[in-house]
Amino acid sequence: MKKMSVSAKTALGAMITALSVVILIPSAVQVFVYTLPAMAGMLTMLAVVEIDKKWAIGSYVATSLIGLLFVANKEAVVYYVAFFGYYPVVKALLESKMPRVAEYILKFLVFNVSIILSGVVLVKVFGMPYNDLLGIDGESAFFTKYALPIMLGMGNVVFILYDVALTRLLTAYVLVWQKRFRKLFKF
Repeated sequence: MKKMSVSAKTALGAMITALSVVILIPSAVQVFVYTLPAMAGMLTMLAVVEIDKKWAIGSYVATSLIGLLFVANKEAVVYYVAFFGYYPVVKALLESKMPRVAEYILKFLVFNVSIILSGVVLVKVFGMPYNDLLGIDGESAFFTKYALPIMLGMGNVVFILYDVALTRLLTAYVLVWQKRFRKLFKF
């Protein structure tokens, strides 16, 4: 493969950023609050594979800033900024340099810290009611007490599925689509 020029890297990074922001826009529909940031984050993986990790981080930062300015649903943007946007870069770093057990411990640590911090930001900075964040209707002490551990537990299960999905999408991309992609964009 020939080396990609700076202008080609810039163009691809800009396309990934623009597409990521466009994917985040429909997150105003509450059903998409988690799925669209996850999908936009998958595009970061494309930047990691086709350009490199530094350019992927640049695309993530640009998407985050533009998203905070122009996407109506700040909750979805916070999830993108706090986890989904940079996770493909973290995944690539951990999977290339660590033993499997340490890799998974760090992945779960990154996920849980990111999700907890995003909840704090949503409540403290954006003024989102705590019960809305946890999806609780009313003031039931039982649900309020156990909602956070239950949500984190379910979130960790979904995180495993997301991590596996990223791996499988990356494999499919490299084996099936990468040649077509590079031919289409003449890299």
